[in-house]
Amino acid sequence: MFRKRISILVACAMLGTAAALALGPAASSAPGDNAVVHWSEVAEAAISATPPGATGLRPPATSAVLAGIVHGAMYDAVAAIDDTLEPFATGVSAPPGASADAAVATAARNVLVVRVPAQAGAVQTAYDTFMAGIPAGAAKDAGTAVGAAVAAGMLAFRLNDGIDANVPYVQPAPGPGVFEPIAPSKPVTVELASVRPFTYASPAYRPGPPYALTSKRYAEDVAELKALGGVNSTERTTAQTDTARFHGAPTYVQFSRGMQRLVREQGLGLRESARLLGYTWVAVGDTMIACWEAKYHYMFWRPNHAIQRADTDGNPDTSPDTTWLPLIVGNHPEYPSGHACFTGGVTSSLQQYFGTKHVELTLTTPTGASRTYNRLDDLVEEVNDGRVWGGLHYRTTMEETAKHFPRIAHDVGQKYFLKPKK
Repeated sequence: MFRKRISILVACAMLGTAAALALGPAASSAPGDNAVVHWSEVAEAAISATPPGATGLRPPATSAVLAGIVHGAMYDAVAAIDDTLEPFATGVSAPPGASADAAVATAARNVLVVRVPAQAGAVQTAYDTFMAGIPAGAAKDAGTAVGAAVAAGMLAFRLNDGIDANVPYVQPAPGPGVFEPIAPSKPVTVELASVRPFTYASPAYRPGPPYALTSKRYAEDVAELKALGGVNSTERTTAQTDTARFHGAPTYVQFSRGMQRLVREQGLGLRESARLLGYTWVAVGDTMIACWEAKYHYMFWRPNHAIQRADTDGNPDTSPDTTWLPLIVGNHPEYPSGHACFTGGVTSSLQQYFGTKHVELTLTTPTGASRTYNRLDDLVEEVNDGRVWGGLHYRTTMEETAKHFPRIAHDVGQKYFLKPKK
């Protein structure tokens, strides 16, 4: 088994015969939310913040892995107290009556200050405020000890996972089908291709290669992109442009807030909030690692170079347009699609957890635009369309990614978070 569980015993002699902890929402001291949802928001703000030396938000693929670490720790903190849950990465034994709120907050805080150190000050302020709302006493002390033990175990589990490594970008020999950077800056998230997954040994989920440049389907996809994906397209409708831009919003933040809203709408208590969010973010984190491993393995070119240099692809059914540029720019290899991987990880997790594709999920953008999907497949299909209409991906890449990568979330659920405790 690739994942190694770390067992830790937390003893708190002063707790005595404290009453057993209630795990429903009423037991939470979080303002307006249970502790897991509250700390999911704190984690989102810390993770998505602009890293030192960067000019924009942390890339969504890396954000998903960090979210997996934090939410996995919060889940294990709850599992330490609720013995009906099978722990994920740590096996912490909590004394009776330990505060679940203190355990969740401490686990999240301790992980965040180590893995997102630039945001340590903001996280500590949030922690101090939150913990002040928990009555002092043995239950709080025990919960704090549980959370600290869980965080230590999770940090040990993810030690030297490679996410903070400075991996140089190596350009293969240019040529037809070979990705070249779209911008002067280094391609996005090169290091993620070699990050150690949570639940499998890489490259276990690598898909097959992209299609041949000489194929009929490739020519059809290029023609669709030329017509609908260009920045100056006269054929793309206003509605299609709106869809492309909606799904061009910061993906991690968009889905994180959507998941938090879903948990509230479903009325999930602390236990199930921890299970659903822990499951989803570990699954999405592992999906993004597999996705990026495949991207930098295949190094398939983006539509802008494919269309500008179509006279080099050997396909008689394509023709170049040297002035063509996409509506939205992506500076990393085209295949597979990062957004389709991300969406597939979330929707597959939700389907496995709820046992149906009929799950209502609402996503919003920083500008306040909002869309609600009553079926998970509707979201997947719209993302597929949006990335084509944005000039980012070939239709086949979107469809093949959406078919292949949800299996990771399925496997994570079956092996860990949805598996009955023995």
